[in-house]
Amino acid sequence: MVSRVSAWFWNERLWFPEGLGWADLEDKDGRVYAKASDLWVALPIALTFLVIRQIFERFVATPLALLMGVKEKVRLRVSHNPSLESFYCNTTKNPTQSSIESLCKQTGCSERQVQRWFRRRRNQDRPSLLKKFREASWRFTFYLLAFIAGLAALIDVSTTTLLPSQYWYYMIELGFYGSLVFSVASDVKRKDFKEQMVHHVATILLISFSWCVNYIRAGTLIMLVHDSSDYLLESAKMFNYAGWRNACNYIFIFFAAVFIYTRLYIFPFYIIYTTYVYPLTMYPPFFGYYFLNCLMMILQCLHIFWAILILRIAIRFLSANEKVDDERSDKEETDESGDELEEKEEVKNGLVQNGYTIHNNNHRKTE
Repeated sequence: MVSRVSAWFWNERLWFPEGLGWADLEDKDGRVYAKASDLWVALPIALTFLVIRQIFERFVATPLALLMGVKEKVRLRVSHNPSLESFYCNTTKNPTQSSIESLCKQTGCSERQVQRWFRRRRNQDRPSLLKKFREASWRFTFYLLAFIAGLAALIDVSTTTLLPSQYWYYMIELGFYGSLVFSVASDVKRKDFKEQMVHHVATILLISFSWCVNYIRAGTLIMLVHDSSDYLLESAKMFNYAGWRNACNYIFIFFAAVFIYTRLYIFPFYIIYTTYVYPLTMYPPFFGYYFLNCLMMILQCLHIFWAILILRIAIRFLSANEKVDDERSDKEETDESGDELEEKEEVKNGLVQNGYTIHNNNHRKTE
């Protein structure tokens, strides 16, 4: 069964046009070609990236955050309340008015106390500024180095044989995207989480496919186009988390210009045109042709989706001079003025200790 599936999967008619096959990619006459078996190297590289990231975030990113003045907001922790905690974990983090009223009866707390408990509990689950900064600095470092390496690999790609620079550029990029998939459970969750996962999977498939069928030049261009703007976005995030508003705003505008130029002009009108139109002048369509261009179209749809978000932020900044904020991230919730007055009253009455609100379930405060 396995041999049949393997034979079907590696069938030449799936991945190559008529007249070409795997035999054409065998090493000969001093020429070295990419091989599918090389892709296994990306797995230990991905695991190595996870280790390097932990070391980098602890010994490089954390001191850098302190140097740039990243300041954590003081978050008041909620008191332990089994009923509210059970509802929060098992039902919803955003209770409706009817649910709040029901929880008030169960716990003996006022509506305002229940609302504040959930608000603070949601804030506890949000990643800290330091965590966001460390993640952004790690990605900034990789994307910047990858962009420089991509330029070097693109120069070498004009040769007719596979060079070490091209080999390692491919394996390191594939390993990095693999590490992003492995670390998805611990990374900062944003509103476009699903789109990011689709992007990572499509990128991994695209890199792997272009490597197997020797589309080295196309694959290098695709990765280079993406890396050219990614490091700018991550640097803007770093300045944003550090509170350097002007630096963040200007870098973001530059990033928006580079993103739109590379993802909405270079990528569709040059790279996709080359993979979609040019092959048809030489060969009839085949499965590999459709597979490659389907992945390219998925990436282009994601580019358009993100470009809309970027333009909304840029227009808001340019028209109203507002602070550049990542719309994909959840905003920190603050206590309302009425809640703050109530908290002061609780402190005065000895109901708050070390940031924890102590509720008396036998007493319900009259609103």
